[in-house]
Amino acid sequence: MNNKFKRIAVITGATSGIGEATARRLIAAGMGVVGNGRNEKKMALLEKEFGPSFCGVVGDATDVSVLDAILSKAGDHFEKPTDLVVANAGRGLGGTVTNADLSQFEDLLKINVTGTLALLQKAALNLLELKKSGGTENPIDIVIIGSVVGRHVSPFSAAYAASKFAVHALAESLRREVGPEGIRVSLVEPGMVKSGFQTVAGYSDEMVKNLENKYGPLLIGDDIANAIHYIVTQPPHVHISSIAVRPTRQDYP
Repeated sequence: MNNKFKRIAVITGATSGIGEATARRLIAAGMGVVGNGRNEKKMALLEKEFGPSFCGVVGDATDVSVLDAILSKAGDHFEKPTDLVVANAGRGLGGTVTNADLSQFEDLLKINVTGTLALLQKAALNLLELKKSGGTENPIDIVIIGSVVGRHVSPFSAAYAASKFAVHALAESLRREVGPEGIRVSLVEPGMVKSGFQTVAGYSDEMVKNLENKYGPLLIGDDIANAIHYIVTQPPHVHISSIAVRPTRQDYP
C-alpha cells in the first residue's frame, strides 16, 4: 500500500472554482486527489502541475459510468482506497419563479440533484464497505457543497435555491444514515463566491458588479477550500456537520 499520501480524496467539479481550489488545498496538505471535470484541457494541465499527487477522470459527473470510474481510480493510481469524497459538481441558474428559464431547469436538476444523489449513494456504499473492512485508520468523510440559498431563499435565483434545498435534504438524510456507522457527512454552505459560476448562471456583468459593490470583497475558491480542509482534518470523533461561509458584508441570503 502506498503510504506517501495521508489520505485519498475524490473531488467532482475539480477543474475550476471551489473544486480546483480544494484539490490544491488538499494536495498541499499531503493528500492524493482524484479529480473529475468536463474540461479535458484543464485536467491535463492539473495532472502536469501536480504530478503523482493528482489524477483526473474527464467526464460528466451525472454519468453513472463516470462516477464508477472516479471512485475506482484511487485504487488504480494510488494503490490506496478513497476515504474522502467532495461532492462539488454543480451549476447555477439565475431568475425568479416568474422568469426563470425552464429550458435550463432540467439540466440544473440533473447536475445539482440527480448527479449529487448518484455520487452520494455510490460513495456511501463504498465507504461503508471500507469502514466495515477496517481498510483505513483515517476518518472517513463525505463533504457536500450546498449554498446559503439552500437555507435562505434568494428571489433572484429561485430555481437554483430550490435545487440546493434538495441537496441540503440529501446531506442531512445521509448524515443520519451513515453517521452512526462512523462516516462523517458535512454540508458546506458558501455565500457569494467570485468564480465562473456567475457566468454559467446567466448573471449579467452589471449584477455581478452590484453584488461586489454591496457585499465585496467577495469570497474566492480558496476560502471555501480552507473550510473544507478544516472539516476533514478534525479528529475522528469530531464532526462538523454544517458550516456557512459568507463574505463579511453579506447580510442576506
